[in-house]
Amino acid sequence: MSLQLIRKNIFFKPDSKRVLARYFNLNIDRTTKVVYRILNSTKQRKVDVLNQLLRNFSKRHRSILDIWEQNFKRTEARLLDLELRNRDYSHQERLLIGAYFTMEYSVEAAAFFNPSVVQSPDQTQLRYGEKRVILSFRATGEGHVSSIVFRSAIIDSDLNIHVDEVGKLLEKPKQVKNHRYQKADFIDKLLQIHDPGKDMLEVINAKLSSSFIYEELLRYVKEIQQENDLDIEGQTLMTHMTWLASSHYEMTYSLDTALSERVIFPISDTEKNGIEDARFVRFINERGHCTYYATYTAYDGLTVLPKLLSTKDFVHFKVQPINGKIANKGAALFPRKINGKYAMVCRVDGESNFIAFSEDIINWHQEVTLLKEPEFPWEFVQLGNCGSPIETSKGWLVLTHSVGPMREYTLGALLLDLDNPTKIVGKLNEPLLYPNADEREGYVPNVVYSCGQMVHNGHLVIPYAMSDHASTYATICLDDLLEELTNT
Repeated sequence: MSLQLIRKNIFFKPDSKRVLARYFNLNIDRTTKVVYRILNSTKQRKVDVLNQLLRNFSKRHRSILDIWEQNFKRTEARLLDLELRNRDYSHQERLLIGAYFTMEYSVEAAAFFNPSVVQSPDQTQLRYGEKRVILSFRATGEGHVSSIVFRSAIIDSDLNIHVDEVGKLLEKPKQVKNHRYQKADFIDKLLQIHDPGKDMLEVINAKLSSSFIYEELLRYVKEIQQENDLDIEGQTLMTHMTWLASSHYEMTYSLDTALSERVIFPISDTEKNGIEDARFVRFINERGHCTYYATYTAYDGLTVLPKLLSTKDFVHFKVQPINGKIANKGAALFPRKINGKYAMVCRVDGESNFIAFSEDIINWHQEVTLLKEPEFPWEFVQLGNCGSPIETSKGWLVLTHSVGPMREYTLGALLLDLDNPTKIVGKLNEPLLYPNADEREGYVPNVVYSCGQMVHNGHLVIPYAMSDHASTYATICLDDLLEELTNT
């Protein structure tokens, strides 16, 4: 293969100085003891400690007082001690208690990897041949908890990426709103993850109202537990119901935050152990309107749940689970409908690439079609996609990842028919990209991995991770790649 792929000497590395303020959770007994210790301190000690906290942390967060107040309220709501529950706390005491139940978390201290890139909705103030882009990354910190972070950048006519100044004051969303569920849809999704049995299904049907929000569902679950003698299976079912209900939400960030300061950190129970491998795509509907979607994997420590993130402006985001046959890791949405239906490349068996179609973007109950099984030595272990297909004049370009001996990951490419993407019209007979000597070393050795690419100035721009630690990118002439795909 004579393709010339150019690795760019530009790297995206983790920065341990970027920290987020999280709630510091202790059990209720220890929480009560800590609160009493704070309250029993002398007036001067309270003043001294608060001054020290302000001096050390006010410049590390956008509004540390608001964070402490919020965490005080969360702590107060957990207290069972009547004296503490009925106490009228001073402003100083509220801030101190909030501070003791706040911790900093370095979101990308461990890894900064699995990137994707899309064209930004803002294409103003650019020179000829430039394009403003948004890069997303999977950031991993203490405890291997993953979140989604962003960088805004400009790619110039020579394919060099110039990243905007990276903000240091990280922000979680200012507002999180729960979803309203329809009973029939909720039970349908529940049946996909748990078989409750006829009797329990009747109990659930009788208890749930026709529509409800998360807080109402928690009340229904508590009532079912009180009214029924549940065995271990029944208690597990109640856990699955609350787990499922927490998976829908919307979130909004403050407009005065830089894109690089917005962190999509695990919020619901379904993703408490991480948000993994977001594959962003700029989707254009039939009327020419643009929505950015990202498929990602939510992980709670035991189970994976595919989710769909959507936004128009990277300020307001909507999150919902993906239902149906593609409920597995690594689904990627096509950037437009095909023959009136949404389309996804996916992997439902853990080792092969499939394609699925649906009239509903979150419900995928139609049969999936096999695209390609492992064929070459470098893909004998498994195949997967590297993000959303890219529309070209020759067909849908799909970058793939494959796993071979020594668990080495490489990138390859497929070309699918434009009108019938279940048909492969081209494929590479050698890897397009494999780890070089420098890229082999990292948290997970011998891995290159991408979650989304784009075309700029006639070249395919491929951001990719290096052994699950840091990221970089490469470029290749699109026409040369398409010619190689159609001639092999």
